Amino acid sequence: MSDTESAIAVIRAMAAAMEENRQWLTRLDSEIGDGDHGTNMHRGFQAALERLDGAEPSSAADALKAVSMALISKVGGAAGPLYGTAFLRASTTLSGKENVSAEETAEALEAALAGVKQRGKAQAGDKTMVDALEPAVAAAKEAASSGKGVAEVFRAAAEAAAEGAEATVPLAARRGRASYLGQRAAGHKDPGAASTHLLLDAAARALESS
Repeated sequence: MSDTESAIAVIRAMAAAMEENRQWLTRLDSEIGDGDHGTNMHRGFQAALERLDGAEPSSAADALKAVSMALISKVGGAAGPLYGTAFLRASTTLSGKENVSAEETAEALEAALAGVKQRGKAQAGDKTMVDALEPAVAAAKEAASSGKGVAEVFRAAAEAAAEGAEATVPLAARRGRASYLGQRAAGHKDPGAASTHLLLDAAARALESS
């Protein structure tokens, strides 16, 4: 399977995860946000699939860029710009690379994190997707530097993201809609952190089965 085919398989798995978990993510978001995160993410990834089907991307970078454009144009709230920026930064990092290595995969995830932090002005501990993505990047870099393959890099990232998402439960929110609730947001998992884990897990599963 080529890198382009692998990237498309990953995106299809991500879209399936958003469809499967749409109601759960919306329920999480209804507790501390607008209650539309699951619906928005599902719509965005369906749009990404449509764009991919019409685009015939020639590289992994092209595929990620197509997802970015779809998410920015179709996903409401903060999630569209944040995830769109994440995919765009990852795409830019992989531009011109034909055989994407584990190290380059970790670099792309790191670029995605930097984009999200710059766009959302959030840090770890603010109860946002950064709480899942930052430990995911650290785990991805560690896995890559220890000689693991691309699928194992995503698996390490997904496991760290799961822990990071769980760690948002006791936090008060300092960013986004949930920040209006202050301490009342404590006791609820951040939906953006939850969807970050789901996307990384979907990527890992797609690559592990290929």
